[in-house]
Amino acid sequence: MKHSAPSNIPRTRLRHRLPVLAIGALLLSGCVDMPHPFGDPGPEGRRLALNTPPPRMDVPTPPDSLLENEASALWARHIVHALVTESVPAVAQPVRKGDWWLRLSATMEGEQVIPHYVVMTPSGEARGHWDAPPVPAQVWAAGRDEVLATQASEAAPKISSVLTGIQAAMMQADPQSLKRRPAKVYFKGVRGAPGDGNVTLARAFAAAFPDAHDKIQEQAEGADYRVEGVVTLTDGPAGTTGHPMQHIEIVWHTLTAGGKEAGAATQLHDIPAHSLDGAWGDVAMAAASEAAGAVHQIITNYSGRAHKPLPPEAGGDGAKGGAAARQG
Repeated sequence: MKHSAPSNIPRTRLRHRLPVLAIGALLLSGCVDMPHPFGDPGPEGRRLALNTPPPRMDVPTPPDSLLENEASALWARHIVHALVTESVPAVAQPVRKGDWWLRLSATMEGEQVIPHYVVMTPSGEARGHWDAPPVPAQVWAAGRDEVLATQASEAAPKISSVLTGIQAAMMQADPQSLKRRPAKVYFKGVRGAPGDGNVTLARAFAAAFPDAHDKIQEQAEGADYRVEGVVTLTDGPAGTTGHPMQHIEIVWHTLTAGGKEAGAATQLHDIPAHSLDGAWGDVAMAAASEAAGAVHQIITNYSGRAHKPLPPEAGGDGAKGGAAARQG
């Protein structure tokens, strides 16, 4: 399932003898904004980021919320619901041994209340936190459902951002993560193309793809990702001058080592019928170059290697540390 909005790779004009093939590559990334920091990454994810947090985050009812007990529990439940929408599998329950958890609290500042959110490690150390904008004390004390729901929905993306930084910091410290080494990619080749497309597209992609961040290897064993191009041709409209047309679609599938789809780059257009039944020539080079950039982006987005690490807490108590953020 795709969890993020598609982003367009710039269009390229591709020339093949007289016909013109305009291919727009559409990037459908598995985790564009967030590689689900508390989701189970599977065997390959655990291998690439050995310190990834466990796939659950406890959210206990806060004892220091400046709310009645029932409202405190309601706040925790709203936080859980909002975090789940951010792809963080949070659970409203007391802290369990070995779990990461979210410490909720609130403090008075004059006539206003400041809600606090602190990410806690299984050992009880504060790892990152965020302070919400002030709320009038009278409004907060009422504990109304809509107020707590709004607070939770506004806080969840900020908490998710903190979690992203935590995972990035863990990856930075792990020499086997993709922040510290290039991704190893097994390219399975191209299938389904007419003419010499399977061969020329594959050769062009293999030549265009390797860079400082991603390398191609010849065997599937030990690869971090697998890439395969699939070409589909279907009969299209007659064309503006009555000449037959075909619809061409090239999908570059990018899979994790465990077989989960990390994303797919799709190139498509209508072409004069059978114009690619022979040599693809420059069409293959342009299409493969465009696809290589899209696959690089898929791997970057899915792995989270471009995310900025969260700095260490400076205060040690989670309330005044260097990783804090105050919104007002």
